[in-house]
Amino acid sequence: MSGPAVLVLASGRGERFKASGGTGSKLEAMLFGKTVLDRTLDAVRASGLRWHLEDKGHPGMGDSIAAAVHATRDASGWLILPGDLPLVQAATLSAVAQAVASHAVVLPRYGGRQGHPVGFGSACRDALLDLTGPLGASTVVRAQRDVGGVFTLDIDDPGIVTDIDTVDDLARAEALLLRR
Repeated sequence: MSGPAVLVLASGRGERFKASGGTGSKLEAMLFGKTVLDRTLDAVRASGLRWHLEDKGHPGMGDSIAAAVHATRDASGWLILPGDLPLVQAATLSAVAQAVASHAVVLPRYGGRQGHPVGFGSACRDALLDLTGPLGASTVVRAQRDVGGVFTLDIDDPGIVTDIDTVDDLARAEALLLRR
């Protein structure tokens, strides 16, 4: 078994982004000279963790997660990272990966808000492989919460809660980047 893998989910249709006035894919939207997805992948690469980009069309997020876990079955855990989190920091990915070694589910939190990547230990493999539909891995988190398997990790990284769903979100991300 290898270490944990970061699963970058990039299969969504980005309908909210288009409805807010955006053109094209939110993952291809430019953010200071790079696409949103490229900025997310830069952090993933900088973390030094194994990673997998799941960008094939799937009917729902659960299907995307299951396909990505299947592609990395030998991993010791998985960090579920939507591709629209361009400000997430490499150190955050490393911290969640480290916590997954000791916990079934790791929920990162910034300023009282849960964010991504959500980490899953090897005990969750079968449940993740069985996912389908639009709800992602919320059923796995609930099941682990019921047995005390969820750990909340406070992180000083606003990037874990700065996802790009609308044109206004893109403007907020630009403002945060200017303050760095």
